[in-house]
Amino acid sequence: MDNLSISAASGMRSRIESLDLLANNLANSETGGYKADREFYSIYTSAEASADAQDPNTVTTLPVVEKQWTDLSSGDLRPTWNPLDLAVSGEGLFAIQTSRGVRYTRNGSFRLSPTGNLIAADGNTVQSLTGKPIALDGSLKVEILADGTVQQEGNPVGKIQMASFTRGSLAKEGANYFVAVEGATPLPATGAIVQGQLEQSNVGAAESTVRLISITRQFEMLQKAAAIGNDLGKQAIEQVARAVS
Repeated sequence: MDNLSISAASGMRSRIESLDLLANNLANSETGGYKADREFYSIYTSAEASADAQDPNTVTTLPVVEKQWTDLSSGDLRPTWNPLDLAVSGEGLFAIQTSRGVRYTRNGSFRLSPTGNLIAADGNTVQSLTGKPIALDGSLKVEILADGTVQQEGNPVGKIQMASFTRGSLAKEGANYFVAVEGATPLPATGAIVQGQLEQSNVGAAESTVRLISITRQFEMLQKAAAIGNDLGKQAIEQVARAVS
């Protein structure tokens, strides 16, 4: 395969990976607290990437998506006036007890379980500082303070556990959860809880749509480049055949 076709094929592969990330971001543009995934491009330089791997002096550089990363920037806060909808203004994540252990999220769309415990939308228990579920009386007004203290009729009934992490200490799990990487230590959250509001996805739908169109056009251009490379190779073979005959 010629260098033009190899470079075009590598470019198309990286664009396919980018399209997958964009498609997932757009699918979650309305998911509360969702954090967009981004790609980090790099260049692969190696003789093995060349059309002639036997020639040690021939080195080709190819575009690749080296890794993906998660944009942890905050989304807009939208008022819902539901007392069990919570958002974090600033740094911090809610701690949720799942069957796989404690997970963290910015999605504060909470509700009451049939037994009166505060739970996340998927049914997992909202973690308190004591590790016990936060039990509420559904007939009483709920007030949640900025520090996570939950009160009913002026009496504290629990405190929502929150945490923050240094960059690179969290790994994404599913659409809305994060898990602490091995060795990472939760830090105190500096953000304040806002009751009656939800954080929106930080995916810019308009920006993502523009990028989707741009990457699609890049992919089409690379397809044409690959086709040109194939045509040049075909013509070279035909010319050699005619010369030999």
